[in-house]
Amino acid sequence: MTAVLLTSTMNSGATFSLIVGGIAIYAASAALLCRIGMAGIAELETLGLTDSLSLLPNRRAMHGAIRQGLANHDEVAVALIDLDGFKMVNDLYGHAVGDKLIREAASVLLDVCDTEAKTFRLGGDEFAICMSGPLCNTLLEGICRAILERLTNPIPVEDRRIAVGASIGLSYSTRADALDSSELLRRADVAMYASKRGGKMRCTWFKQAFDRNLEAIRDMDTELRKALLDGELAVHYQPLVDAQSHQVVAVESLLRWHRPDGKVIGPNIFIPVAEESGLINAIGLFVLRQSCRDALEWSGIKLSVNISAAQLRNPEFPIQLGQILEETGFEPERLELEITETCLVLDPVVAERSLDIIRGFGVNVVLDDFGTGYASIGFLRQFRFEKLKLDRSLVVDSEGDEGSRAMMLSSISMAQALKMHVTAEGVETQAQADLVRAAGCDQIQGWLYFKAMPREEIAQHLSQLTPEGPPERKQA
Repeated sequence: MTAVLLTSTMNSGATFSLIVGGIAIYAASAALLCRIGMAGIAELETLGLTDSLSLLPNRRAMHGAIRQGLANHDEVAVALIDLDGFKMVNDLYGHAVGDKLIREAASVLLDVCDTEAKTFRLGGDEFAICMSGPLCNTLLEGICRAILERLTNPIPVEDRRIAVGASIGLSYSTRADALDSSELLRRADVAMYASKRGGKMRCTWFKQAFDRNLEAIRDMDTELRKALLDGELAVHYQPLVDAQSHQVVAVESLLRWHRPDGKVIGPNIFIPVAEESGLINAIGLFVLRQSCRDALEWSGIKLSVNISAAQLRNPEFPIQLGQILEETGFEPERLELEITETCLVLDPVVAERSLDIIRGFGVNVVLDDFGTGYASIGFLRQFRFEKLKLDRSLVVDSEGDEGSRAMMLSSISMAQALKMHVTAEGVETQAQADLVRAAGCDQIQGWLYFKAMPREEIAQHLSQLTPEGPPERKQA
């Protein structure tokens, strides 16, 4: 009995200590609040509604402003602003410069908005603007266009002048719509991504069709994931011929989606969906692995595989490439990775690092679709491509346009000066073939010689090739 009472007393003592401790903390908190006073409490509340970096009102404050606007007025408009190229600034100059750029961008927004609209920082490189009252949608669009105009000029940060753009999404509600602040912001976010897909440096109003498009993208993404698991995706190959001998010297991997209902969906439709959802990495590795396996037996023929911007931005990609080369036994010297200028412009620091590792394996790097983007001589020298592929539009336009022909000729001369081989793609007529051959292209690709064909068909064709004369022009 004595032991039981002792145990109970000990347990009660521990409980009593906890209670006393809690009372002490509560008393200390109450005393602190008394010392702070009402003014101090208001100051704490203000800090809770303020972004510490830009000193703008934060996301919580924005939701409160929207709710107040809906309560006091019949109309509320919201703009979501995402800075274009901000990640590159952090990568190139460091986060300290990035933070200063955020503060300078906030200053630009405050200056343009003045007292007409409220400006907020939501986090990262995202800002928002809110307006309420009659014609607020028209006024807000005008403010957003003024912001884009201001951002055409570089922003001074320390001793640098940093160019940064913006993609803006806008949404609008009346009291009758009964949209809450979360839905207004969601719609502005959807519209902002529409601005990014549309080319950036623009503002876009939300449309109901955007949501329908998102639903269609989600549906296709679900089907695409299933297609990858069920083996509906197939790799076809289009040959490249030597410009002088006309012999097949390489093949390019091209992905096809054969659905169970018999429809064939082109990569121009499903690849953007895969890039949006993140599935592009899995699909890209599937194509790379399958292509290396298929081309292993095609001795002396080089293999070109397209790599997306998302893959190149993935720091794990060079490791995955090395694993596939080791797993399949494919010779790295026979592999060419085709990338577009967009892959490099989006994140040049990561891209250059990855390409250095890839070249270390012995793999060649090809710049695809040249003539449609931003590449300059300095750009080409920086990344040291082994081959340049002239875009089909440049080849086709050169037939009847002197300016396009001069551009094509200068591109070939520049590539040759930088010790790069040149391929003309999209060649469909004999006149085009004669033109690019005379201009100095090393290889020709296009329907004039071959369309893309399945592995079995191209394997059979390659096994029948002889060194005499040009290949028979078969079109799958």
